[in-house]
Amino acid sequence: MTPFIVALHVTACILLILIVLLQSGKGAEMGISMGGGAGQTLFGAGGPATILTKITTAVAIIFMVTSLTLAYVSGHKAEKSIMKNVPAPVEQTTE
Repeated sequence: MTPFIVALHVTACILLILIVLLQSGKGAEMGISMGGGAGQTLFGAGGPATILTKITTAVAIIFMVTSLTLAYVSGHKAEKSIMKNVPAPVEQTTE
């Protein structure tokens, strides 16, 4: 189960990086838009969310859920030994 979660986490990381880099910033058109009437929309309501914003939100949620899952799994590992048939060493005390 853990390899599947790690693969999903790495995929979400790469997708999140690519999607964020594809989006333009809110101030990308600030210099051009101040002269016209479109300058009001820069600081006003953003309008409907684009498809990239929705995909970014979904991938970010997947990223956070897989991060929390991997943190939980790594903190609650079962105590297993790779040496099953070997007895534990006896600690000797010197007097």
